[in-house]
This record gives sequence, C-alpha cells and structure tokens, in this order.
Amino acid sequence: MTNKDTPELTLRGLRAFVVVEETGSISDGAKRIGGSTSGVSQQITALEGAVGAKLFDRQSRPLRLTPVGQMLRAHAHKILKTVSDAQAELSEHNLVDLPKLTLAIIDDLDTSLTPVLVANLQRRFRGCFVNAYSGRSDHMMEMLQNRDVDICVSALLPEDTNTFRSIPILREPFILVTAKGLLRKDQDTLEQLSNAPFIPYSDDIPIGRTITQHLRRVRFDTPRRLAFEASRSVIAMVVQDKGWTITSPLNLLDGERFFPQIDVLQVPFPAFSREVYLIARTTELGDLPDRLAEDCRQLIESQVSPRFAGFVPHMADAIEAITI
Repeated sequence: MTNKDTPELTLRGLRAFVVVEETGSISDGAKRIGGSTSGVSQQITALEGAVGAKLFDRQSRPLRLTPVGQMLRAHAHKILKTVSDAQAELSEHNLVDLPKLTLAIIDDLDTSLTPVLVANLQRRFRGCFVNAYSGRSDHMMEMLQNRDVDICVSALLPEDTNTFRSIPILREPFILVTAKGLLRKDQDTLEQLSNAPFIPYSDDIPIGRTITQHLRRVRFDTPRRLAFEASRSVIAMVVQDKGWTITSPLNLLDGERFFPQIDVLQVPFPAFSREVYLIARTTELGDLPDRLAEDCRQLIESQVSPRFAGFVPHMADAIEAITI
C-alpha cells in the first residue's frame, strides 16, 4: 500500500528534471519551460523524494547528475517521449476537422507575423476559420487565460506553467533613442540625458513597467511630465521635444518614419532585454504550436531582423530568433 505522504513520480517533475539535466542549471531550465526557478527547484526536490535519492550534485557548476540521476535520465526521456507522441497523435486527429482557430499577437509583431501565420494555417487546415487579434501582451495573456484565443504571441509569461506551454521565439535588447544630434561624444552621456526631456511609455503597459523598474534598479531618476502607450507617439515626441526614450527594436519599427530624425544607441547603463514567446495550452493542439513557433522564427530571421538592420546597421543582430 502506498503511503499518501510519500511523494510521487510525476510528469511535471520529470519535465523539470530533463530541462535541468539538459541546461545544467535550475534557472536556465526554468527559462526554457517558462516557469519560475523556485517552482522547478521544488519539482526536483519532490522528484528526489519520490526516488529516495539525490539526482544532481548541486555543488557543481554546471549541475551534474548523480549515479541515480543518470539511471533516471534514460527512463525520463522515454516516458516523456511516449506521452508527447500520444498527445500529438490524439491532438492531430482532432485538428483534422478544426473548425476555428483564434490567434492573439503582440502588436509589435502584428504586421510582420499575422498575415503569414494566418496563410500557413489556412493551407494546413483548409476548412478552418482563422481569427486574429493584436494588442498589448497583458491583454493577449488575459484572452488566452479566458479561452478567448487558442494561441498567443506575447512578451509576458503565464503564471500557470502546468496549463500553458511557452515557446521562446525571439530576444531583443532595450535601446536608447534620442533626437538627432542630441548627445555630444565629448560630454557625459548620463548627464546629458538628465538635462534633456525623457519621453516614457506609460507604466500601465508591460514595456513601460519593465523600463521603469530597470531605471530604478540602476538608480537613474529623471522627471516625467507625460507618458504614452503607442510607440509611434513616444518616438514622435522624442523628435518634437528633442528628448530621449528607452524602447526595443520591435517597438522602434512602429515609428520608422521618424528614423531620419533620431539616433539609436546602446543604453548607457547595464543592458537589459526581453523575450517574446508563443504560448498555448500544454495538452492541446498537438505540435501545431511548435510549427507556428518555427514559422515565427523564420519570419524574424528573413524579414523582421533585416528590416531593422536596414535602418540601424550598427545593431544588425539586435533582434535574435531563439532556436531550441
């Protein structure tokens, strides 16, 4: 008879074990599956309780498997592959007659991704009605959680890593954008920025909160007189007020008509970046999310990144497709 208090070997625990084994790090493993470091660590601890032995030598960097961990590795891969194959086969059977599929894509990528993704879906599923939305990451996530959409492309991760699967598709740095000729090379950059108008994003939207939090971390405080949600408005005001802002390459493309009137530079303090993910429910849609994620990566490499590089050649590699 099984003791109810004895930890059980679970699929979630095995998935955590495999990503940590492959990345050699709990934090890197958590990033790969879109979870928290503490959550993955707890899963590993529970799995060790289920098998009755340590699975990793946590003193080594990168983490190394113990002899018991090496024994579990082969079984874990086989179990997860069997489950994945079964889920994909069942889901693909259901997708044959898929009547409708709804996408939600972050507005930074709407123009670049949506037309091609919709066309690819209609080729794969001839009788499927495809509906597409675009907007802010937080709104996209809310629609996904409410089942108003089936798949979303977002810069935010879901809190529930059991229900949702997050597939990284791109990474981009935050960058400094100033009015043309605002900064002089023979003067201190931070001092010049302190004396020029800062044009921020609203803290009501995810990108605005991310930038505000980073500026606080690096202790760079600057007065705020206004804030905008739309990137084109931010860039337009930078030009008009002869000021500066922090944005990302994707957001900057929304204001490309202002490119002749701005300078694009690396941030003059510790760099920071963001990732964009394709997110779907873990046990639904078979391998369709993986196919669409690969479509997204190809579009980023063939269209989005070259487009930005054409405007900002000294940052040609800024928008990076993430391959897994």
